[in-house]
Amino acid sequence: MFMANEAPETSGKMEIPSIESLREELAREEAKHSFRRTLWNIAGILVVVAAISALMATRLFVLIKINGDSMKPTLEDGEIVFIRQTKDIEKGDIVGFYYGGRILLKRAIGSAGDDIDIDQDGTVYVNGEKIDEPYLDKKDLGKCELEFPYQVPEGMIFVLGDNRAISIDSRIKSIGCVEKDQIVGKAAVRAWPLPRMGIMH
Repeated sequence: MFMANEAPETSGKMEIPSIESLREELAREEAKHSFRRTLWNIAGILVVVAAISALMATRLFVLIKINGDSMKPTLEDGEIVFIRQTKDIEKGDIVGFYYGGRILLKRAIGSAGDDIDIDQDGTVYVNGEKIDEPYLDKKDLGKCELEFPYQVPEGMIFVLGDNRAISIDSRIKSIGCVEKDQIVGKAAVRAWPLPRMGIMH
């Protein structure tokens, strides 16, 4: 007997998702949006850092890679250093200067009018006073073409590499003292490698 108000049979039942599965799905969606936001934030930070770095490199700093061992142990071959552009160089600063179409890094030892003397053991005297050089691994007279005592000419700086045995610097006449116009600036920050990164003194 057919009943008019009887509902037709369906082939399957509609499943209602559990609260737990809804929570899991919501968490997945939130994670996707959070990941996208994080990516955008990182991208924005990188753009800002790149812009600041470009500005610093062109206006305030020069970025150079160390080539050679003449400044060991202070600077190692392959390290990357920021040079702050300035003509205000003090004794003891690591100065960057143009020579032969590239930038060399050496340590400022004396300025105009100073009398420089280096004995056979490699001890350096400025105006008759022995200077303290804790940055050296070993003192060495190295290759030297000057007669000491030597007076630094007006408007120039006398420079030496920290690896005195092999450094080519103001002791060699082909390089000599550094003129003010040659100076790029002084080493300010070691950028690479990460374990040695930091401000240079």
